[in-house]
Amino acid sequence: MSMEKIVSLCKRRGFVFQSSEIYGGFGAVYDYGPLGIALKNNISQLWWRAMTQLHENIVGLDSGILMHPKIWEASGHLGAFNDPLVDCKQCKARYRADELFDGNPEDGKWDEIQCPKCGTTGNLTEPRQFNLMFKTHIGPVEEEANIAYLRPETAQGIYVNYLLTQNAMRLKVPFGIAQIGKAFRNEIVARNFIFRTREFEQMEMQYFVKPGTDDQSMADWKAERLDFYNQLGVDAKKLRFHEHGEGELAHYAKEAWDIEFEFPFGWSEIEGIHNRTDFDLRRHQEFSGKKMEIFDQPNNERFLPYIIETSAGLNRMMLAVLSDAYWEDEENNRVVMKLHPRIAPVTAVVCPLVKKDGLPEIGRNVMDILKPHFKVIYDQQGSIGKRYYRQDEAGTPYGITIDHQSVEDQTVTLRHRDSQQQNRIAIDQLVKAINDSMENYS
Repeated sequence: MSMEKIVSLCKRRGFVFQSSEIYGGFGAVYDYGPLGIALKNNISQLWWRAMTQLHENIVGLDSGILMHPKIWEASGHLGAFNDPLVDCKQCKARYRADELFDGNPEDGKWDEIQCPKCGTTGNLTEPRQFNLMFKTHIGPVEEEANIAYLRPETAQGIYVNYLLTQNAMRLKVPFGIAQIGKAFRNEIVARNFIFRTREFEQMEMQYFVKPGTDDQSMADWKAERLDFYNQLGVDAKKLRFHEHGEGELAHYAKEAWDIEFEFPFGWSEIEGIHNRTDFDLRRHQEFSGKKMEIFDQPNNERFLPYIIETSAGLNRMMLAVLSDAYWEDEENNRVVMKLHPRIAPVTAVVCPLVKKDGLPEIGRNVMDILKPHFKVIYDQQGSIGKRYYRQDEAGTPYGITIDHQSVEDQTVTLRHRDSQQQNRIAIDQLVKAINDSMENYS
């Protein structure tokens, strides 16, 4: 299975489109079609439930995309949020230096490294730092005082609101704040479809703990976050942890782990779990002049919490789900997206065998019964086999066929996507049958 096949299916079935395609496309930005937005929403809702519904000490937040520029100075993004950039003087291609040289880019012999695009040697520039922040202006005049930035991460919005949230919700340490939102990074090289893009969505949870308890909290969240991918139906054999070594560890981190997935292009990060210590809160305290400490009333003490962060890219997670689900069923000459029923964009398709003899009317009745419980669609175009195979590619786990027997005894055929097994089910038992199947899906 290749990325090209996944990209083709995503366009064909309405998961993902290239942004501004009619104008030749817009680099590393993508639009999500009807099935794509449904899948993305289902994944994010499952994550939100896991964080804020199943944990009574984790609450939600939605901070602004535009924030005070001082925040990005305090966080270090203005000074240190850089990637090393090299240019080819021959073909004008640009690359991240760390992807062409294994080691410190400053130690590379760039006059001996070949340009991957044009193949020439000796034409690469020396590396220079390129800031990934998107700059804009607030107000009608583009001047220095009106500079603002599109946020490169959602975490800082949580940090500057954490005391307000804690006081409003009467939270006691440990507690967490979760957020799903857009982030923007002016990537030098964006590739691998929706894996690395300039506009993306993050699902982040910042967990505030008392110093000294952070190591145990880190271990707990590593286990919990890995288990989440089982809920998505992702093959456990395609997941692994990667610990950041001394050279990889961010300046703010005491400990950091990535959950990696085996994509068609290799193992890559889909989620990070970091012990950020009190770095961020200390910096915001310093730059704002406002106390960021929590008062622990039972122990009559004040302290800056340590922060355990779980940060997942929704777009990357969706790509992992799509990659894992893609299956070429050669025996039956079909392509199947084996999406778990709990996240599939459409749960069931209702198909009258013919457009007459009262079958469409029964089909519409079945739709009315199922719609309060599941996302269902109606399809009466083409042969029943072609309809099934269309929905197999779209990841729809159940097909419901209305035939002439349905008129006689009010039963339908329930088809299961993966096995193609078919069962006769009474219409008034359909909801239960689908729920039972979803519950036992593996």
